[in-house]
Amino acid sequence: MAIKDGYLVFDIGTGNARVAIITTSGEILALEREDIHYEIEPLYPDSRYFSPDLLWEQLVQLAKKALASVPHVAIKAITSTSQRQGIVLLDVENHSFLGLPNIDNRGREWERMLPDSELIFQTTGRSPSTLFSALKLVALKKKQPHLWDKLATFTSLSDWVTYKLSDVLVYEPSQATETLLYDVQKNDWSEVVCEQFGLALDSLPELKWSGTILGQITPAMARELGLTNDVLIIVGGGDTQLAIESTFAENNDVVIVSGTTTPICKIIDHCQVDHEKRAWTNSHTHKNRWLLETNPGITGLNYQKLKNIFYKNESYQQMEDELSKLEGFDCVSALGMYLSDEKNATKKGGFIFNVPLDQHLSRAHFVASALWEIACSIKWNFDRLCEVTSIELPYVWACGGGFQSKTLTKFIANLLQKEVRIRQGFNQASVVGAAAICNQSLGLTDALSGDIKVITPDNRKDNVKYDEWLRGQHFFLEMNENTCN
Repeated sequence: MAIKDGYLVFDIGTGNARVAIITTSGEILALEREDIHYEIEPLYPDSRYFSPDLLWEQLVQLAKKALASVPHVAIKAITSTSQRQGIVLLDVENHSFLGLPNIDNRGREWERMLPDSELIFQTTGRSPSTLFSALKLVALKKKQPHLWDKLATFTSLSDWVTYKLSDVLVYEPSQATETLLYDVQKNDWSEVVCEQFGLALDSLPELKWSGTILGQITPAMARELGLTNDVLIIVGGGDTQLAIESTFAENNDVVIVSGTTTPICKIIDHCQVDHEKRAWTNSHTHKNRWLLETNPGITGLNYQKLKNIFYKNESYQQMEDELSKLEGFDCVSALGMYLSDEKNATKKGGFIFNVPLDQHLSRAHFVASALWEIACSIKWNFDRLCEVTSIELPYVWACGGGFQSKTLTKFIANLLQKEVRIRQGFNQASVVGAAAICNQSLGLTDALSGDIKVITPDNRKDNVKYDEWLRGQHFFLEMNENTCN
């Protein structure tokens, strides 16, 4: 069999860790995955953490398994991508001693205690929230001072992977923008904001752009993985930004990334901070590109959980077949959005349907209502993005595993009344985007496939059903507010 050139890509999501081997042309030849093992810290109401040593052991074993399955591939480079907002903490000896994922909300009680939240927003492009890394560190300082005192530095999960492979510690800007310590307009760490959180500026790693070649793999890791010593280690980036890279979207394009959450991003060539706080401003993987983002929060994770409840032993295709036979669904779901800016919060939700129960009500109706909610939440956030910036193009790009659902894709096209364009490799978009970054670094700019599928909207608008969904959201919003009061 002919030898193919390819890349080894580490991809750490919220639920699981993946290691892929992908050719320079974008063909995924191997993909191994395992769930990430999270622990709960009882000192905080809603916390998660993981052992970096355990995760690294998982990643190495997954990499070995993937490499063994495709011996006909010559690995030219290795890169990584990961969940945004997740971090790994290192001590003075550069030992990784604690991992805090994006779903760790230990900083919630200190969100409103910062001295100048407006300064933080204007500098970083996002309001202080437990979602972001700095608030997680504040929680350590307040309740786990022994860990705070141990902290010498920290970095993102994707940059931690390249550190383990190259022994070079950096922080990539599309990940740094999620820390609340980064000046999104200057593309640099902010000393003023660091002071807000009691962090020393010189404790933060050097910033390096996605696509930077850090050097060659360390001899020890080359031996461990069975690779040659000349394999290059390339800086990756946040999973959302690399997923966007896979679409080859250009300036002013809008990209919807359907994963655990659903970022809706417009690519811009100048930094714009929304003073009304309807959208985040992110650094992209390119120095002169930013993203304006709205995000409904947990979406795809809910879809996966419902699949496990209603179709545990059946395929996604079986579920799609049943959904396609529905003539309608008189069921409204509220599974975590509630027209709120607060993400990852624990709330009450559920389904609303007519009673007495209709004899035709089936499991497919509940799943269809959940997909409809995802589509409606995308429309609601898309409309908010339109308030911040003009969106005049007749199409949007789409990527991420959620777009494997033809039902969801058609819902979105109809609600937005725009073409949905999906490029080959969309279901593993972060991995394909990582290959695109490596190709750019090695000068292989035209290597990836350009196949595109277009889903066109029907000439109708589902305004009545959308309004019904909005009423359901307000119902649960009021119920949660009454519960809190």
